[in-house]
Amino acid sequence: MKLKDIKPNPNNPRVLRDDKFQKLKQSIQEFPKMLSLRPMVIDENNVVLGGNMRLRALQELGFTDVEDAWVKRSSDLTEEEKKRFIIADNVAFGEWDWDTLANDWEVVDLEAWGLEIPQFDEGNDEDLEDLSDKIKSMFKIEVICKDEQEQEKTYNKLIEQNYECRLLTL
Repeated sequence: MKLKDIKPNPNNPRVLRDDKFQKLKQSIQEFPKMLSLRPMVIDENNVVLGGNMRLRALQELGFTDVEDAWVKRSSDLTEEEKKRFIIADNVAFGEWDWDTLANDWEVVDLEAWGLEIPQFDEGNDEDLEDLSDKIKSMFKIEVICKDEQEQEKTYNKLIEQNYECRLLTL
């Protein structure tokens, strides 16, 4: 596919600045197969829904054509689904297991691949205050509903029974 035919999303809410953008470009240069595994997503008008920064990186790297596998077309989304995808594609769910990373991976590789390693305080344990008495326990239940009506019905029942509830739609 011609890179010039792919249009950046003018309403893209996510950007990579300076150092992170340079790491993305470096990653594409060193590991272009990644683009087949995590392609840019475009709509029926060739506007990017997911992968605006990858598009910009490819342009800056001088690409004029990209492999078809690097682009996935999604032409059956409603306007609302497109908006949702744009946000959901950029939301980082989960968190890193720092113990596993520390034991199974090389820090230099992780940093080269774009992971920011936090600086953990390795101070003396005697300097740490015991906060265990100040921890408030919370107990939660997640209920999966088949549709919005069941969600509303379940929510109302729980509220009637004086439970503290939040509605989440994922």
